[in-house]
Amino acid sequence: MTERLGVGIGWRPEIDLTVERLPDIGFVEVIAENIRPDRLPESLRVLRARGVPVIPHGVGLGVGGAEPPDPARLAHLAACAGALGAPLVSEHLAFVRAGGLEAGHLLPVPRTRQALGVVIENVRRAQDALDVPLALENVAALFGWPEDEMTEAQFLGELVAATGVKLLIDVANLYTNQVNLGLSAVEALDGLPLSELAYVHVAGGHSHGGVWHDTHTARVPDDVLDILSELCARVDPPGVLLEWDDDYPSDEALETELGRIRGAMARV
Repeated sequence: MTERLGVGIGWRPEIDLTVERLPDIGFVEVIAENIRPDRLPESLRVLRARGVPVIPHGVGLGVGGAEPPDPARLAHLAACAGALGAPLVSEHLAFVRAGGLEAGHLLPVPRTRQALGVVIENVRRAQDALDVPLALENVAALFGWPEDEMTEAQFLGELVAATGVKLLIDVANLYTNQVNLGLSAVEALDGLPLSELAYVHVAGGHSHGGVWHDTHTARVPDDVLDILSELCARVDPPGVLLEWDDDYPSDEALETELGRIRGAMARV
């Protein structure tokens, strides 16, 4: 059974003291590539001493690529989880590199049978290297592959069935895909295997030229909170986490955002 996490926030070194001061923080998430397991930031040690779960969140594993996951990256994720006493590790279902070239972005995976087979094998390799469960996040997209044979929900459903991997559902990414690609967020929720939900991401962004950019640098739009409420009408999420990655606001503003998230969860 997935651990109950509550409402949390992404830990960043720029807001470390803010995170420590925020009331009723259930858990935090830290970018795995930004920490050293043998030299954890003091703030994370403080939070762990208080009993706050800390989840390592990777951004560079690339389970959606044709190449197997890098053993060194997997070892780092495993070491982060061990040093933090983490209940799980999360990453993205994304393509990030090929032939030694970095994409510089979390790109969507072609949703074909062939790609699914590759991702299943990559996920199994990752699971074998980790001592804790792995959760994969749906990504925001600016385009869709023309050869897609499945919806994202169908792809994730078959991946979960084949591997037992957990899901990290980013409702802001569902909103991004709804705005940019016309993909209904509610229909996605209806098709996803929410029984395997590990936790949820919520974030804000900006619209530019009719395209929504999931920047994690603004208050959460009401439309994203509406999708969160729709998710909560279907399942009781173990945890919901606010992401904020730059242009950090005041402590009060972040506390307000967390309150808005709790309010959206309580509508159900």
